[in-house]
Amino acid sequence: MGSERSDAMGTETTAMALKILVAGGFGVGKTTLVGAVSEIRPLRTEELLSEVGQSVDDTEGIDRKTTTTVAMDFGRITIRSGLSLYLFGTPGQDRFWFLWDELSQGALGAVVLADTRRLEDCFPAVDYFEHRRIPFVVAVNCFAQTRTYGAHEVSRALDLDRGTPVVLCDARDRDSGKEVLIRLVEYAGRVYTARLLDSVG
Repeated sequence: MGSERSDAMGTETTAMALKILVAGGFGVGKTTLVGAVSEIRPLRTEELLSEVGQSVDDTEGIDRKTTTTVAMDFGRITIRSGLSLYLFGTPGQDRFWFLWDELSQGALGAVVLADTRRLEDCFPAVDYFEHRRIPFVVAVNCFAQTRTYGAHEVSRALDLDRGTPVVLCDARDRDSGKEVLIRLVEYAGRVYTARLLDSVG
């Protein structure tokens, strides 16, 4: 997905736009991350949590959460001149997973946000991307007043494939979120290069 444009000197430059998914469990900070890094006003499809949803939406540990994403979040960030990322935040609950296959079409890779208080909530996203061979990084959203775990501990607890990056982040902080996205683009580039070399070797 790329397009050409003319710069101020009139020469042709290539602008590349890459699609990135932001996934993870319910209430882990996906909407927050997309909103923090997006240079445009993010598109959000949030609805208020209802009493009806209490039986299916586990809000333990995230009592102050009042809304939930029901389709996707969308934002855009320019990493450097000529390279933009389009961010698609996926809904976290099982009942919205039918959207994931559509959202993942054409994605370069994914960020799986994790909360160490509810680490098991990101297992389905990890499984989803591993089975579809979509490169991903696990970004541990470091919430205040929670025990900090190292990247190696998280990797072992999630039984990640060797080499899958784990980074610590603050989903509210633009620079922290941007660093996560840069790590993902670099990692996905290495994965796709290795696959290409294997296919011609």
